[in-house]
Amino acid sequence: MRIVLHGVRGSTPAPGAAFLRTGGHTSCVSVTVRDESAPRLVLDAGTGLAALTALLGGAPYRGDLVLSHLHWDHVQGLPFFRSGDVAGADVRLCLPAQAGASPSVPGSAAALLARAMSPPHFPIGPDGLAGRWRFDACDAGWLAAGGARVRLADLPHKGGRTFGMRVEADGASFAYLPDHAAGAGDGPAASLVRGVDLLLHDAQFSDAERYWAEAYGHSTIGDAIALAARARVGRLVLIHHAPTRTDDEVDELAAKYAAAAPLPVSAGREGDVLEL
Repeated sequence: MRIVLHGVRGSTPAPGAAFLRTGGHTSCVSVTVRDESAPRLVLDAGTGLAALTALLGGAPYRGDLVLSHLHWDHVQGLPFFRSGDVAGADVRLCLPAQAGASPSVPGSAAALLARAMSPPHFPIGPDGLAGRWRFDACDAGWLAAGGARVRLADLPHKGGRTFGMRVEADGASFAYLPDHAAGAGDGPAASLVRGVDLLLHDAQFSDAERYWAEAYGHSTIGDAIALAARARVGRLVLIHHAPTRTDDEVDELAAKYAAAAPLPVSAGREGDVLEL
């Protein structure tokens, strides 16, 4: 698998010279499986989603888009995804079932998404996107998407149902947990990430910021490392960086934690390509 990090910030984009090395776009990851020339699986639709159009060479996107949850920093890129908003696009968007959105109720997933993406909050609703779009509400479990197997599992995080994801393809595996209150206990997270080659995990708060991590339903970096070690993860890449954390601060924190960690730890950056 080829994994590309298109957005690694949490909460809001982070523009400015102090954020260029890490990148300022919010959560979005694309996955290309063996024998495919382009990604057919995208995890989350933060502002980083716009960069996928360049990776596709402007061609229409045809594949799956799986949302971990519906907070703004994970959906804001949807109406600005040019390759998904053209006549030839063919997209299945999967979101966590909740608040009346059910796998058994046609149209309910689009209606839930439209609560944030429709006038007067935004000029168009989900039905205004060009191409062929399907909107599915999903429950926890396995999902076939983009040539891979994706396991969705409920994670503790404030403000709506939130999934962590495990992706398996080509004899490799990785997990994506961008928003996770790991301090609340392992819950399903340990089994979700157990033995993966790579874990992409919430790193919005340092251990010194635990009060705020718990207040906002996030992990500390120490929590992420402890989970990865218990679950025998191959390597940990820290994502969902705080929007106020400068490049120098991200590098300093990553180096500090990596020096004491029992597994390889690094900071994820916008544009990183990870091969499994």
